Amino acid sequence: MPLSRLNEEQLEAATAPFGHNLVIASAGTGKTSTIVGRIGYLISRGVEPQDILLLTFTNKAAAEMVDRVAGYFSREVAAKIEAGTFHAVSYRHLKRERDINLKQPFELKTLFRSIYEKRRFHHISTETEPFAPNFLYDLYSLYQNASKEPFGEWLLQRHQGHEPLIDIYLDIIDEFKRSKEEFGFVDFNDLLIMMRESVKRKPLAFKEILIDEYQDTNELQGSLIDAMDAPSLFCVGDYDQSIYAFNGANIHIIGSFTKKFDDARVFTLTKNYRSTAPILELANRVIEYNERIYPKQLEVVRKGASATMPKLLIFDNLMQQYETIAQSIRRSTTPHHEIAVIFRNNASADGIEAMLKEEGIACRRKGGRSFFDAKEVKAALDFATLVLNPKDMMAFIHIFEYARGVGSATAKELFEGLTTLGEGCMTAGLFNPKPMTNPFKARNTNYQLGLFDHPMQIGSVSRFSHLGLDENFMAHPILKHPALNSDGVRFLYDFYRLMKRLKSLKQPQSIMRHILSSDVYGSIINQLAERRATLKNGEVDGAKKADAIERIKRKGLLLVRLAQTYGSNEKFINAMVLGGRELNEGEGVNLLTVHASKGLEFDEVYVIDLMDGRFPNRKLAGQGGSIEEERRLFYVALTRARDLLYLSFAKYDSFKDITFFPSQFLYEAGLLKKDRTYEKLKALSAP
Repeated sequence: MPLSRLNEEQLEAATAPFGHNLVIASAGTGKTSTIVGRIGYLISRGVEPQDILLLTFTNKAAAEMVDRVAGYFSREVAAKIEAGTFHAVSYRHLKRERDINLKQPFELKTLFRSIYEKRRFHHISTETEPFAPNFLYDLYSLYQNASKEPFGEWLLQRHQGHEPLIDIYLDIIDEFKRSKEEFGFVDFNDLLIMMRESVKRKPLAFKEILIDEYQDTNELQGSLIDAMDAPSLFCVGDYDQSIYAFNGANIHIIGSFTKKFDDARVFTLTKNYRSTAPILELANRVIEYNERIYPKQLEVVRKGASATMPKLLIFDNLMQQYETIAQSIRRSTTPHHEIAVIFRNNASADGIEAMLKEEGIACRRKGGRSFFDAKEVKAALDFATLVLNPKDMMAFIHIFEYARGVGSATAKELFEGLTTLGEGCMTAGLFNPKPMTNPFKARNTNYQLGLFDHPMQIGSVSRFSHLGLDENFMAHPILKHPALNSDGVRFLYDFYRLMKRLKSLKQPQSIMRHILSSDVYGSIINQLAERRATLKNGEVDGAKKADAIERIKRKGLLLVRLAQTYGSNEKFINAMVLGGRELNEGEGVNLLTVHASKGLEFDEVYVIDLMDGRFPNRKLAGQGGSIEEERRLFYVALTRARDLLYLSFAKYDSFKDITFFPSQFLYEAGLLKKDRTYEKLKALSAP
């Protein structure tokens, strides 16, 4: 039984009576063991595994816990536990009820832009610059996660001066929602909203819900938990590690647990098994500047371990910092995979990565742009998605944004035209269009909402006769769109030829190979490579372009390898959409943002760029964050270290000619003597 390995505090929490239980589990106190012990206790008490729901922050964490349960019982028993992230669990549940076409945010931003681009704001009498489409999309997504009030009220409370524009914003969002419904698209927020409505109609039968990382729960997730109305909740978290306010996480959810539930019980795990006493003492000195929600006093278990004091490294120049740390890592006897360099902003990674490479040290970055965020990977998956679902307008629009002279709005109209020609199916309209003079919809005109378009005037296909393309294709009604130019028609023709080849393919690996070798994909990677090789003077560096193409092709080979393990295109696409963000590649020293380091631990840790403005990041602290959250981020970074901890800052950036002040957290940690500089920094942090 997993209970036999728990300490007294963990055992008390794991065997708590049914009801509403909260476990405050600070860094390194064994929260995973406690959760696994709780599941073992429930099963030993006669609770069927299928009556247990485990909600985690990552699917990887869920898989680890279920695997540990299997070690005590059996894989058959563990497999019956419903486990995963809020989104993964909701997706599986909803898929049993209906067909769901889950889209990534970058795909839906393309749809959002296509709607936004039809609007004009010049008639509005205001000096306020309208939000860019991507920013407005992000605002709405944050709102869904963070608030219950109407969007317009929520937005105007945070962004004064946008009152004259609010009707246009709201109409764009209304059309966006209608478009998603029309094409059956759902995003990650929709999953939780739909799941919430589903469980209200038909309650789930779980006898207990266990929630990991409870401190990072946002309003939307909280409302889903409330709707599930489980007879027993077992929530595990640490308010000192609540670092996702930018994504709507609400620390007051964990802070108000005892007020919300009359039968609430709070357990505190105080024994830290990870860090040495000096590391933990330093972290605690800083975090105690934050308000204490639940009292706790951590005890170091590793008393017999040799303890090295954390070291502060001070450098005159920013690049000197990166260079010296890389040299220190080269001299270190710690295995490279047990070393982490942690930073507040991903931009800090570039310098240290370059210096590590100069020292011949392998490294991998996590927390910045992932493999699956690369534009070339997204484009390849968009083609595969259209093979699976020709009604997927988002994949089509995203692809045709690479057609020169074709923007999001025109791409949307092309898709709608092909769908009309195919009587509801884009590929049918592409290969067997029904005879029509004008397949395009008339555009709306609404002065108040910024819609100034006029009925569409079709163009003559003869203007493309010089291209010398296939006669059957040249007779296609879609070529009558007035916004199409020769480049756009050539792109459309290459798309037509690829889709024709893909029609008969079933295996995802074969589909990917054909996509990657096609002319239309070649056009895309050529554009991407040129952008990445363009110098400040506008010239294209040939060597850089060749290198960029080589990097893109390597990503393509990885996609082919990933596709090899899936028996169908549907399973492949679903896996890439749901699980892609948790996959990473590379080896060696770990370069991590603080957020990406959460839940991990290493023998040797460097926390770098501890300068005011960088860490704490005052810009982000002023945009929905707080100095308290920045301090929690600092606490998380420090508590990743088991044995060795180095903190560093530089006084000057010679490239940008910027002089830095030390982070106020270095003063709070007792590593610098408090002086006038500290008082000034503290004043900046005052609410």
